[in-house]
Amino acid sequence: MTDLLPETSVLARLVTDADTARRLSDRLMATFDTGDTAVATFEEAGAWAVEIYFERPPDHDAVRRLLHSIAGGEGDSVAFTTVAARDWVAHSLARLTPVSAGRFVIHGGHDRRRILPNRIGVEIEAALAFGTGHHGTTRGCLLALDRLLSRRRPRRILDVGCGTGVLAIAAARATRRRVQAGDIDTVSVGVARDNVRLNHAGALVHVVLANGLADRRMRADAPYDLVFANILLGPLVALATPIRWVTAPGGRVVISGLLSSQGTAALAAYRSRGFALERRIVLDGWVTLVLARL
Repeated sequence: MTDLLPETSVLARLVTDADTARRLSDRLMATFDTGDTAVATFEEAGAWAVEIYFERPPDHDAVRRLLHSIAGGEGDSVAFTTVAARDWVAHSLARLTPVSAGRFVIHGGHDRRRILPNRIGVEIEAALAFGTGHHGTTRGCLLALDRLLSRRRPRRILDVGCGTGVLAIAAARATRRRVQAGDIDTVSVGVARDNVRLNHAGALVHVVLANGLADRRMRADAPYDLVFANILLGPLVALATPIRWVTAPGGRVVISGLLSSQGTAALAAYRSRGFALERRIVLDGWVTLVLARL
């Protein structure tokens, strides 16, 4: 028997201020299963709207409790409506505005013609994989890359846990160097490969299905001059030693996916492996660390 998709979806909508909207967006995207839920945040008539699209009917009381735990009394004003079913991931991302981070602009296809010629545009289409550029961790990594490129151009680049491929594509387009990228999630790998083709970066970015650095393909171009790892605290700590092995002396490592409160724990793990903190970037409650291998 075929499991047919419902003909209607549920939309939960909340209008609030910019800071609360960003906080809600970050927490909700980390909480909900992207397989049947999409979260969108956008400016609207001087305020900010947060919308959650549920493919299947949610527990309204549970959603209210979640929103209240994040936004306090602001979360109690959420409104639920039933709407026609559609591709809510594509719809929500189509409403997002381009995101600038130094020389980089992350955008959807609907904004392709608006990117100025002196900027490096990276087009990321609607997908289930994490990483549209709007999240504080992705923007932090892009700002770190922009700063690093103002001093030197790395020759060998690695992206561990590449998600949509946005960092790998940005690095390849800016440096014209080969980038090795990998992710443990099959959906992310497929999305990243699609985005690599979309951005005409197939000659430079190689994306593989890999569990961290266990796959020899992720180590093939070592030692790397620049390593990205935008994942979570646990995997980042576990990868500290393997990343040390594949990073060239004097190379830089950019780690993120960390709440501000987790930065110290991540830094301790890397300092004990011979890395020094070069820069800390905090955006919307998330921290990105730029580390130099001694």
